Order: sequence, then structure tokens, then C-alpha cells
Amino acid sequence: MNSTSVPIPRLWHTGQAVVDIVMTIDELPAPGGDTIAQSTSYEVGGGFNVMAAARRYGMPVVYAGKHGTGPMGDRVRDALVSEGIVLASAADPDGDSGFCVALIDEQGERTFISQVGIEGHVDHETLGALSPPPADWVYISGYSLAYPGKADPLLDWLDTLDETVSVVFDPGPLVARIDRSALQRLLPRITLWSSNADETRGWTGLADLSVGVEAIASRLAESATVIVRDGPRGCWLRRLGETWLVEGFSTVAVDTNGAGDAHTGVLIAALAEGSSLPDACVRANAAAAIAVSRRGPATAPTRTELEAFLAMHGVN
Repeated sequence: MNSTSVPIPRLWHTGQAVVDIVMTIDELPAPGGDTIAQSTSYEVGGGFNVMAAARRYGMPVVYAGKHGTGPMGDRVRDALVSEGIVLASAADPDGDSGFCVALIDEQGERTFISQVGIEGHVDHETLGALSPPPADWVYISGYSLAYPGKADPLLDWLDTLDETVSVVFDPGPLVARIDRSALQRLLPRITLWSSNADETRGWTGLADLSVGVEAIASRLAESATVIVRDGPRGCWLRRLGETWLVEGFSTVAVDTNGAGDAHTGVLIAALAEGSSLPDACVRANAAAAIAVSRRGPATAPTRTELEAFLAMHGVN
């Protein structure tokens, strides 16, 4: 008897992979002043963190964003290829990938200065060549909708996709800068909304996250799911009119950078594999707990590390 194998759903990431130039300093200098960094490292971050988290869990991942020609683009490509992430297009000869200077003082406070590169733009022709099949997942970043050269082509492309393609939206900190009409176009198409506590409070104006998730859900399709990450407490889950907290895991946090990305990447991968929403949230909470115990942006665990962590905490 012949058997037909079911293709494994893929994640199509349409966001921005950039280079993080991380510098540790004693304190920010006064305007016009200067200071010397104790250390400097170059890490590929931005959208790469979500992709790496999903890929390490075992989900096939396609980077549908642009990557440039130059030293930053080279770093981005090397990191993507090393994780087994497929590049949907060749390097763009019209510019280099962007970067972000992250200044970290001795209190752990982070100050960011970003330079948008070729990843901040996309055209209809490039996206039109990509055809995610039914059951695949598409990730949309709020940063993409905040870039004038990317929002309209991206939303037009979404309109062409099969309705069974799941759309994940992570608004990020720039949600207030997204054009209202662009957001209105996207909201009905969202399958899964994932934001952190600060973003949720800022967008809804509500301090109580259990009420905030309800406010977000009221703007989405009835079948959509809302996830709000609440740090070590875990995450709030809103689905089909019900809201509850999925508890997190206790851990010693040394660097919270990238924890939300680890959460989102593992959440998508677990759902695509067939896990229930509550189980996927437990796994995502565990991934975030592991990520904050490590230094660096892309610190999501491998599938083996995640399973060992869950077993240690008595979770099957």
C-alpha cells in the first residue's frame, strides 16, 4: 500500500534580519561626550531570533525578507544558513542589510540606535514569486508595517494567500507608528496575535492584561488567538471567548533580550506540529525561561534542551 506523506508546515518570516552591534558601557555619555566600551560583539538579531527559535524546535523556516550586499548582509546570510534557514531570494545588490547599535550600561539598561537597510523595503514582484501552500505559517512584524516601503506590498501579498495559511502578527514596540489603515487591513487576517505586556498596555491603554487581551481579541476575527507574554508569570491566552494565564517557569534571568522571540518561535513551531494551544504555550514559556538564563539575543534552546527542561520540571 502506498502512503502519502503530509508536508511539514513551514514558517515564512517576512520581517527583518539585521546585525546587532552590542556594546557594554559604564553609562551613557552626556550629549557631546564620549565613553569607551568594555566589550563589543556582533550578533545577528531582529527577525533572526524568531526564525532560529522555530528552526531549533524542528520547523522548516524560509526567510522571505531582503538581505543586502555588504558586510552586514554577509553576517546575516551566514547566520541564517548556519541555522538551516532557507533564503527565499538572492542578496539584493542595491544596498546592505541594516544594523542596530545596542548600548548596555552597568545597570543592564539598553539603549538602541538603529539604521534601516535594504530589509526595510520590498516590492510586489519579489513577494509575488513566493507562494506559501495551505497549512504553512506567515510571520508579520510590526516593524514591517511601520516601514513605508514595505507595508503596502506586504499587505497586498497577504490578500493573495490561501485563507488556510496562518498569519502570526507580533506588533513590537512600534505599533503606535503603524498607519491606522494598514493595521485595519491586517487585523481581520490575523490567526495569532503575540505581544508582550508593555506593548499590550501601550496599545490598549489598559493596565490589567486579562482585560487587555479581551480588547485585542475584539478587534480580530472570532477564530483568532491572542497571546500576551507576561515575563516570568507566563502568558495570557485568549481563545473563543475564554481567557486564562498559562503559568511560566522560575529561572534566574541574566539577559531578557530575545526572550519574547524565543517564545513566539517555539509557540508557532509547536502549534504547526499539532500541539494544543495550552501545551504550545507551556513549551513557549519554557523556551523563554531558558533564553533569559543565557546572554545574547538568539538564545532559544534546541528541541533536546527544551525537552530536558520540561522533564526536569515534571512536564511531559
